[in-house]
Amino acid sequence: MNTSVSTRATEIVLPGVVEPGDLEVRARELPAPGAGQVLLRMDATGVCFAEQQMRLGKYYNQPPFPFVPGYDVVGTVTATGPGVDAGMTGRRFAAVTKTGAWASHLLIDAAELMPVPDDMDPVAVETVVVNGITAWQMLHRTAKVRPGGTIVVLGANGGVGSILVQLARHAGITVIGTASERHHASVRELGATPVDYRSPDLYDRIRKIAPDGVDAVFDHVAGPGLVESWRLLRRGGTLVSYGTAAAKEEEGTSQLTFLKLFGQLSAWNALPNGKGAHFYNFWAGRRRAGFQPRLTEDLTQVLRLVAEGVLTPQIAAEIPLADAASALKLAESRTVLGKVVIVPHA
Repeated sequence: MNTSVSTRATEIVLPGVVEPGDLEVRARELPAPGAGQVLLRMDATGVCFAEQQMRLGKYYNQPPFPFVPGYDVVGTVTATGPGVDAGMTGRRFAAVTKTGAWASHLLIDAAELMPVPDDMDPVAVETVVVNGITAWQMLHRTAKVRPGGTIVVLGANGGVGSILVQLARHAGITVIGTASERHHASVRELGATPVDYRSPDLYDRIRKIAPDGVDAVFDHVAGPGLVESWRLLRRGGTLVSYGTAAAKEEEGTSQLTFLKLFGQLSAWNALPNGKGAHFYNFWAGRRRAGFQPRLTEDLTQVLRLVAEGVLTPQIAAEIPLADAASALKLAESRTVLGKVVIVPHA
């Protein structure tokens, strides 16, 4: 169905480097979807580490302020533009947007949509869109850890970490997961051996659990601790760096942070010990053929495991769009298990 009627959308705007409470709520008219586009009604979106970095102006290649954040979305198509199958109307899809999803409605290219089972809770699906694809690709496409291996997951209670633990356990991999002590019972329930990330002898404790080293470390922190993550690997092991949480407290630009990181990873890869050091970039290969089909394939695998009860989405909280400031503040508190999800209404 095409429509010439505009839609009034509510959007959350990040105006600059501000505190979470200074996010702005605005309403604007969206035109009818153009060629190749659909109008998507947001059913669930969420807060991930990207928005936390963007708030500080530290996310690599983020758009200039002001802009609407929102890295991924689950929603229902309410109108289609020219050249788009009208049968998509009324069906639910997921998409990875990078920005723009903190809105009641958004225009999006139909080619970027990934189908979602209609009988699946959109909030549960939202927790495993970008986080689930990220965890799946890092474990199975980047590190390629085999059954019987042992890995370390930093932030095992987080949005990506909690999924990574479950995927690894399902694949027959032993997991050591770092988290604050309050989350140890939950991390243990997910199937990992918990270690307090605040402990001054954190890495010594991990070595006692895995004295022969580990097959992979998944590190979203970077900073000085990245060296310790590298040292945990046995010969042939893989370090997967996928974030720079430590840079949140550092002065300087995101470009400088990444230049330092890439330089360190390259230096390690040049060593003759069989170890590998990788930076996982969700958007790597976006311009190549096969990028979007690969995303759809990997999300389908993750959603299948959710449907089978193998993977349990960890929903930290559901917060209405108008109160997105509270959602961002909660996500940044580092006190939650899983992902903070934003929904249209209370």
